[in-house]
Amino acid sequence: MTAPADVVYDGLRIGDADRCAELEAQLFPGDDPWPAVAFVRELESRHNHYVAARVDGTLVGYAGITRLGRTPPFEYEIHTIGVDGAFQGRGIGRRLLDLILEIADGATVFLEVRTDNAAAIGLYESVGFARVGLRKRYYRVSGADAYTMRLDPREKRS
Repeated sequence: MTAPADVVYDGLRIGDADRCAELEAQLFPGDDPWPAVAFVRELESRHNHYVAARVDGTLVGYAGITRLGRTPPFEYEIHTIGVDGAFQGRGIGRRLLDLILEIADGATVFLEVRTDNAAAIGLYESVGFARVGLRKRYYRVSGADAYTMRLDPREKRS
């Protein structure tokens, strides 16, 4: 399914932190969801990049990636992707993922994902991520395991 035409994608702002925390609590209730202050800290870091999806001005999704290392070639790590449950299945998560992968500009990208999150794993695998490891009890509160996934560097397109 494709994203609705009325979705606007732009940068996540500090003023979005409370809504992000609200979505985190809905989406990741048993896995130590980020509070608003965590989003503020993330947005204040110059190596982090966050994008947002909005419908009628309301934040319905967000995604963040960080650059690792001080000198090229850089690697990146996806920190989070979340889409309001009422808007899932419409391609918004895929578009957010595409936008943060554009920031990585073809570099190696890593992420962790719950081993039981089939929808997210399917999304990541559909763009080329591969499972490269297993982190036992990665999620502190629930004790759930996570796969470490990697997207290998891609040739720059001209």
